Amino acid sequence: MKGTFTGIGVGPGDPELLTFKAARLISEADVIIAPLSKEGRESTALRIVQSHIGPEAQVCHLEFPMTLDAEKLARSWSENHQVILGFLRQGKKVVFITIGDPMVYSTYMYMYERLKEANVAITTVPGITSFTAASCRAGVPLAEAEETITIIPATTDCENLDQLFALSDTLVLMKVYKNKDQIIDLLEKHGLKSRAVLISRCGLDGEIIETDLDKVRGKAINYLSIIIAKKEKKAHSAVEEARGVVRSA
Repeated sequence: MKGTFTGIGVGPGDPELLTFKAARLISEADVIIAPLSKEGRESTALRIVQSHIGPEAQVCHLEFPMTLDAEKLARSWSENHQVILGFLRQGKKVVFITIGDPMVYSTYMYMYERLKEANVAITTVPGITSFTAASCRAGVPLAEAEETITIIPATTDCENLDQLFALSDTLVLMKVYKNKDQIIDLLEKHGLKSRAVLISRCGLDGEIIETDLDKVRGKAINYLSIIIAKKEKKAHSAVEEARGVVRSA
């Protein structure tokens, strides 16, 4: 295969959170693959990188439908795979852009797995994830000392999440736009509602940071929305001892 394929995480939305490496590779690309969840919908990833795309580069929109229909998904992935292979056979530098990080709940992985089997030269460039950006915007540390983090895709049934809620110190609930009210009920059940924050469109126009989750009950929220919930801090003797030394010094 003559061409090269690069998957690039473009970050959570703020164009200034794009890495230098990502910007360089995008500017050198012959073809930019911009995934869409629905035909006609604007590509957030493309908007983020628009100023870095070279004047001769071709932008190719490929639809990756948001559905649980296995047959429809397989057909879409197969068709998109063939489109990308066509560019690679022409010797093109193909860049696949995706919001956040390419290896975290990304459509890129579906193409990556298939192209690995086709003897394609592949590079994957990490991006800033939505939940790390959101934790910084909301001022909520994700983990300290021995605390654990659980990242949960909240797009499906939430009834089986009780064990995760009980075991984890910090919960990151991704894509809560579908089951938001059910998730809020579950957080309340575990005494976490008052220790949770919803971040929507992090770093973008229309950004929402809401600590009173009751205010968003019954309201539609953007697809780019997550909830971070953090339990009371555990007693970390070594850490607390070190802090005590610093305070007394």
